[in-house]
Amino acid sequence: MANLSEGPGLGTPSVGDLGEFGLIAALTARLPQGPGVLLGPGDDAAVVAAPDGRVVATTDLLVADRHFRRDWSTPHDVGRKAAAANLADVAAMGATPTALLVGFAAPADLPAAWAEEFAAGLAAECAPVGASVVGGDVVRAEQLLVAITALGDLGGVPAVTRDGARPGDVVAVCGTLGASAAGLAVLSAGVRGHQSLVQAHRTPTPPYAAGPAAARLGVHALIDVSDGLLADLGHVAERSGVAVDLDSSAFVPSEELRAAAAELGASATQWMLTGGEDHALAGCFAPDVELPDGWVRVGRVHAGSGVTVDGSVPTGVAGWDHFR
Repeated sequence: MANLSEGPGLGTPSVGDLGEFGLIAALTARLPQGPGVLLGPGDDAAVVAAPDGRVVATTDLLVADRHFRRDWSTPHDVGRKAAAANLADVAAMGATPTALLVGFAAPADLPAAWAEEFAAGLAAECAPVGASVVGGDVVRAEQLLVAITALGDLGGVPAVTRDGARPGDVVAVCGTLGASAAGLAVLSAGVRGHQSLVQAHRTPTPPYAAGPAAARLGVHALIDVSDGLLADLGHVAERSGVAVDLDSSAFVPSEELRAAAAELGASATQWMLTGGEDHALAGCFAPDVELPDGWVRVGRVHAGSGVTVDGSVPTGVAGWDHFR
């Protein structure tokens, strides 16, 4: 029997106790395979069906104490959050997620149960959209890090990019804004309560189906709001060569968002405009398109450049920047 002394407590195995291949076996046991997976984990590479003939691909990193804290989030939460960040990017291209590849780096003394519950969180977030974790790699490292590559299928429609917005377009948002930023602020301040906001930070709930649905309606531009609405719409404005003006009256904070802002001396509206990691979708629709259910009109596209709110350039930080 393996020496269990490296685990956090007597009788508690660590990933070092399992070893590389034991860890892989433990993780893949938590990862069911969907019908689109022609060959799953266990070979040099996976084989995933691509009915459309094109594959949408994206990747993202999550670093412990940068994107999540183990004392704030369960391993299941971290798995769900890691999957959500990538699945939302696929949806923002108008595609349906099909598969994830996962790179997992961890210290040898990380409890094996943590890694297994992380894998279960990945599977739980993938299940509603029909995606599967089809493979990846594990490695020993000084710091816990997760690298995920997500794949998606366009289903016969053009990919929706950031460069298609046109003057006259309606700007609309589907999903939650500001809740994750508020939850992070609550956790950072160490205050009690506001559990729905805290949970929104731990496990965002992107509107995955809204991306492909908007693509079928011919949405001109689409983006995942991961760094903050002002910052992400700035990418759309820059790539499309247009200006975006937001209507402040469209941003109505929830009662809990207002309560948390009052307690922390913050601005609920600012959280909605600049907070990241909710993974809402923001799109630019032709003015004659009837917005699908769940989408809220928040502004309009004009000739020009940049993002304004009620015609004025916002002050302060527009959103998250990892290097600032």
